[in-house]
Amino acid sequence: MITALDIGGTKLAAARVQEGRVLEAARIPTPSDRSPEALIRVVLELLEPLLGGSKALGVAATGTVRAGKVTAPNPETLPWTEVDLAGRLCAATALPTFVLNDADAAAWGEACFGAGRGVASFLFVTVSTGIGSGLVLEGRLHQGSELGFTRLEDGGFLEHAASGAALDRWAVEHGLAGAAEVVARSETDPGAAAALDRSARLLAAKLLDLERVLNLERVIVGGGLGLAPAYLERLRGFTGPGLAVVRAALGAEAGLIGAAAWAECGLEAQLARTHLG
Repeated sequence: MITALDIGGTKLAAARVQEGRVLEAARIPTPSDRSPEALIRVVLELLEPLLGGSKALGVAATGTVRAGKVTAPNPETLPWTEVDLAGRLCAATALPTFVLNDADAAAWGEACFGAGRGVASFLFVTVSTGIGSGLVLEGRLHQGSELGFTRLEDGGFLEHAASGAALDRWAVEHGLAGAAEVVARSETDPGAAAALDRSARLLAAKLLDLERVLNLERVIVGGGLGLAPAYLERLRGFTGPGLAVVRAALGAEAGLIGAAAWAECGLEAQLARTHLG
């Protein structure tokens, strides 16, 4: 059994996971004090009831992860720079700890137990408040890819133009409540339909470019906006029949399941190194 943790901008989730199944889970809103010391203290309280009998701790975290250290590109989400999350949690829990980006974790979860199972090369993309991505090539997780921060022709970022937050801004400018209302009105309101079209078209162009370069077998789409039928239908329309665009299978638990699976891989790698040594 593995204990998994998902650190997001709006929620913290922890779970006991075994072979791709969440046995027990707890979720709380991400606290307003997001300094490393304060947030790690809250995380440890959340984890404590879920650590018994665990072999390792797998962590999915928003931001850039290198060698277990987390840096968040958006300081409003998580104001961290080179925070040694793996080291701190390992010291506090006495468990081997493995940390990866949250979209990478979701991609790995889909690879092991979801819509990417048995697929050699695919891109996982989550479209919600932001746009995150995880890339699996020839069965290996390629860490470091971040689709949302690729550039558009006007020099802006894809995430700033095509995400749920971008639709939220458009909605406010046009007297609507937010992205959810844009989606709901897209079948009857030409303005809402055009806004949703633009978001899906911009993302589709990036997906087609990546498919041509990387020879992807499919794109797996998750996230609150990405899984909305009106959005997914448009995305498929803009990508065309040559690229398989499928729904993510693991839902909100993808990050937890993927983090646990990544920790299992980490334990196996450690064991192999021990035997070689």
